[in-house]
Amino acid sequence: MLRHEAERSFTKPLTEVGASETVVAGRRLSEAVPLLRHPANGEVGDVPPLDVGRDQVARLMRAAGIEGAQRTKRVRTTRADPVAARHPDLVKRRFRADAPNQLWVTDLTYVPTWAGVAYVCFIVDAFSRMIVGWRVAGHMRTSMVLDALEMARWSRGTRLPDLRCHSDAGAQFTSVRYGERLAEIGAVPSIGSVGDSFDNALAETVNGYYKAELIRGPTRDGPWKTVEDVELATLGWVHWHNQQRLHGYLGDRPPAEYERTFYAAHWDDQQPVGIP
Repeated sequence: MLRHEAERSFTKPLTEVGASETVVAGRRLSEAVPLLRHPANGEVGDVPPLDVGRDQVARLMRAAGIEGAQRTKRVRTTRADPVAARHPDLVKRRFRADAPNQLWVTDLTYVPTWAGVAYVCFIVDAFSRMIVGWRVAGHMRTSMVLDALEMARWSRGTRLPDLRCHSDAGAQFTSVRYGERLAEIGAVPSIGSVGDSFDNALAETVNGYYKAELIRGPTRDGPWKTVEDVELATLGWVHWHNQQRLHGYLGDRPPAEYERTFYAAHWDDQQPVGIP
């Protein structure tokens, strides 16, 4: 009896988290729900957080009709330029960094809409999984990648001499304009050497849960209508991703919190860089 009463008491917060516009997977719900306070006690005060496990959340999700986000296979958008110079692989599939702005990864993905294809470029800091720059456009020319890079440049700093920016061998990332823009901030380009999806695994992972959580999330009731609709929704998703999404790699913390903790521990007199 006590067990059933306890489960009923946190079915409501489970439903509230699951019904958010950006839907998370069952494992993430099991981590997010304990952060809520027990609704039966009214005031927050010193009430302890809910004690709920992953299997229990999965069972209650099924009972409440909540569907977690699921990933599907990604369609590649890489189009190499056979005559362009190829930058060396400075990462060797080690997508780790000791501090922010040491390693960024970037990639393109796409979203079909009624009005045409929306192409999406994300730039992700490997240290914190922070999305530092992004762009949605109706084309996949180099200019849209440069727009994302410009956002990252102004949100993180105009001079980043220790930065490597890793990508696949798509024509946008081997272009002269892309290399020149990185050189302006002191960064160096890096391109995977093998030529398979593992060369840029972190960027492809971000694309994967972007598709699962937003583009094909359980709350979607049909195709996206326009590129502008995708752009507006992506704006909200990026903010949620950076400020609230729990990342297992970060100890189930959001990127913004992870970076604040880092700066507080290492440079008490230095404020964190801008967060998109």
